[in-house]
Amino acid sequence: MSLKSFLNGKNVHFIGIGGVSMSSLAKYLLREGFAVSGSDISFNEEIAELEEAGIPVRIGHDPSAVIGADAVVYTDAISADNAELSEAKKRGIPCYSRMQLLGAVSEAFSSVIAVAGSHGKTSATSICAHILLKSGVRFTAHIGGRDALLDNFYSSGKEFFLTEACEYRKNLLQFPRVGVAVWLNCDEDHMECYRDFDDLRDTFRLFCSRALRSVVNADDPNVIPPENALTFGIESETCDYRAVSLKESGEKYAFTVLERGERICRIRLRVAGRFHVYNALAAFAAARSYGLDVKSIVRGIESFTGVRRRFEKTGTFLGAEFICDYAHHPAEIQKTLLLARRRAKGRLFVVFQPHTYSRTRFLMDDFVRVLSAAENLVIFKTYAAREKFDRAGSAYALHERIKNSLYAESGRELEAYMRRSVRGGDTVLFLGAGDIYYLARRILSGEGGKPAAERKIKCVPPPAKRRE
Repeated sequence: MSLKSFLNGKNVHFIGIGGVSMSSLAKYLLREGFAVSGSDISFNEEIAELEEAGIPVRIGHDPSAVIGADAVVYTDAISADNAELSEAKKRGIPCYSRMQLLGAVSEAFSSVIAVAGSHGKTSATSICAHILLKSGVRFTAHIGGRDALLDNFYSSGKEFFLTEACEYRKNLLQFPRVGVAVWLNCDEDHMECYRDFDDLRDTFRLFCSRALRSVVNADDPNVIPPENALTFGIESETCDYRAVSLKESGEKYAFTVLERGERICRIRLRVAGRFHVYNALAAFAAARSYGLDVKSIVRGIESFTGVRRRFEKTGTFLGAEFICDYAHHPAEIQKTLLLARRRAKGRLFVVFQPHTYSRTRFLMDDFVRVLSAAENLVIFKTYAAREKFDRAGSAYALHERIKNSLYAESGRELEAYMRRSVRGGDTVLFLGAGDIYYLARRILSGEGGKPAAERKIKCVPPPAKRRE
């Protein structure tokens, strides 16, 4: 079935178009000749780019926005009673989830590479895109973040489709056809969607087993390779692709790749963090499974310079360096804190915004354990996304569990704290997958709130104030 037939016509409206994945899909449909429109609750950089490309975007949700649409695509972040979604269903307009559209798009390509895992999907997908670019193949990349060179969408043809495969609501199982499935790692996350951890792990494994080939992490004890697997790792001596002779300089690693025990190349990463060795190995193995040239693969990996919000240096505030990272799971936070401590020259300040109440509630003990070791910690109010308020899983509940942490509920409070606390040579690490990134940038631009001299704050709201 053609994409036009699937979507019932050429006029497609996106609800929640400002999300990085949704905006990438909107760009793809525009490139394919569709008339695209969209809406979202607030303006951001993705929406600015879409409008510049000619896609009209409405801020706020109005039922009239769907009039004239042949199909509606919605993100998982919106509620079932969203005004536009309800109106579309009332009018009999076909409605598709983001994942349903992504699956339909993938069917137009000769080969599909889908990257799954609890952590690192965006970086590994971006590395794969750089490899395909340097290999000279025609491909389209749907990236869940903004690569420094390729952004969240790149297209030169339909030989390969490269995408992330998200485990939320078992979405990764909706792909109709996958050539290579990559399984980076397995950790507790999105547990509100799963019976237990075994159910989560089995879902990843089923996703891999359905593909023609899979590429899986041999060093992760929670990853059980299916029969079609190529394995990668550092510690495992029997994996198909192994990194050896690791050498670190400024937290950036160089390593030699063994392909089934044979030394075939040396790679020097341009991004910091040992975890990127695993991302590079996964991308290397996926590329080799298609027979791509080793030299082109190395050039691709070494051309990767990072993704926005992945240990991104965003600017300097009163002489302190601001670094933003997407880490929102305890395992990711622990790795990022370790990297930040090694790179920080002065004092380290940490600002963490929890992403969804359910994740915080399910992993509360792990968040407390990891964040209790953070210096000068501020917990910022929860980014709720699709969820309703839950006191037990709130940022304030997390703050109450962590001794010596502060709590901030507004950008003004946070900026005032920064103005009175940081000094030249310090590092401020902003962690989270919500809007904390944009708040950090607003503080850098002087738009985060009033100067500290105008307000007296403790970074904790008064008892009478509703917390979140």
